Amino acid sequence: MAAEGVEVKTLKTLTLQSLKRSHDLFVSNHGQRIPLDEASQRKKLQCKISDEYAAVRDMDPSAPPGQAKVKAPKEEKPSAIQRMIENMPSTSEEADGTPGSSAVVPYKENGKALIEAKQVPDGNTSAAVIRRMPSKWPKPEWRAPWKLYRVISGHLGWVRSVAVDPTNEWFATGSADRTIKIWDLASGTLKLTLTGHIEQVTGLAVSPRHPYMFSCGLDKQVKCWDLEYNKVIRHYHGHLSGVYSLALHPTLDLLMTGGRDSACRVWDMRTKTQAFCLSGHDNTVCSILSQGTDPQVITGSHDSTIKLWDLAAGKAITTLTHHKKSVRAMCMHPNEYTFASASADNIKKFLLPKGNFLHNMLSNQRTIVNTMSVNEDGLMVTGGDNGSLWWWDWKSGHNFQKEQTLVQPGSLESEGGIFATTFDLTGTRLITAEADKTIKMWKEDETATKETHPGIAFRPPKDMKRF
Repeated sequence: MAAEGVEVKTLKTLTLQSLKRSHDLFVSNHGQRIPLDEASQRKKLQCKISDEYAAVRDMDPSAPPGQAKVKAPKEEKPSAIQRMIENMPSTSEEADGTPGSSAVVPYKENGKALIEAKQVPDGNTSAAVIRRMPSKWPKPEWRAPWKLYRVISGHLGWVRSVAVDPTNEWFATGSADRTIKIWDLASGTLKLTLTGHIEQVTGLAVSPRHPYMFSCGLDKQVKCWDLEYNKVIRHYHGHLSGVYSLALHPTLDLLMTGGRDSACRVWDMRTKTQAFCLSGHDNTVCSILSQGTDPQVITGSHDSTIKLWDLAAGKAITTLTHHKKSVRAMCMHPNEYTFASASADNIKKFLLPKGNFLHNMLSNQRTIVNTMSVNEDGLMVTGGDNGSLWWWDWKSGHNFQKEQTLVQPGSLESEGGIFATTFDLTGTRLITAEADKTIKMWKEDETATKETHPGIAFRPPKDMKRF
């Protein structure tokens, strides 16, 4: 039978009762700090002073000008910590080898530290104490600035594409006036005009293994030109909208085209049949790269992604989502196994074959980057929609030269955009196709030296973990 008169307390009542007892127990010293142990504080200060100021602790205040002098402190009321430091044993007391000595760092008998402060020519004695960490970022070599040496006019519309002949004798340009013009590389004179497209010519490529030139345009057409007869000999039908980019496979007879139908189509060059339709992008495919080893096709799109494709299977190996804006331009280094992509947010460099992200370029062009090219010397150039032309060091990502293109007389200032760039085979001449209907040619300034043209100062990134 249960005992009568026993009060059953709830869990809440018991908890409040326990809290009240705890409060009554500690209310007397609530808010008071734990008293410091003077011996422990003394040891702590000894360790700090010996570790940080061992080399300069006993420096003579009347040292020569090459050394730092100790300033006389203002007379103030000493604090508890200052009194503790003053009561610490002196250097001579710590130097004796008695067993009861409490010295943390032993000193020599003459009062000098075991680690001597080295004298440096500029008198900076702190360099001997502070450990210097050199930057691991590669420092770029000085490069001569580039200058404009030729302006070619002849097109009646925007110049949208450019390609150099494998023999390095001529180059071709495609324009919004629906024509393709062949120019002499040495003199810049017009050699030939090809007509056949009914819309803007947005892509050109000259085959290094055949006497063929390929062109694509906003008229959905992809044409193969026979350069021996200067006529169109093949058409590649299949694109559902305008074609924006074009690339040739370096070893196989394959042609890759990408356009506004969000697909990259792989064509057999001879039979005109479509071998693959590489679909997966959600927006216009505006840049294509091709190489002889996997991944043999790399595509950049307006959906801000880059895809690496397995050409044998016709499927994407990897999708890179590092960019936040449209990837309008890409370029592959001719010697390294790397490639770079340009977007309005940044220019990024990737390692092949898996597409590992290496680093961002150290500056932001702050415009829509339409085109980029790189030569064998590791010199990269990017052209923007606002007419800015920037030169970069490929290894370090340093921008060493900035130029603003000048529109030809009679054009609007807004027509300074750069649509296409390419180097010739030697890498010593740069050709730019621009919105003011001109073609400009650039070369290095042979008279420039490191003293006369130092270029933009190199500043390595401070936060290495971001790259």
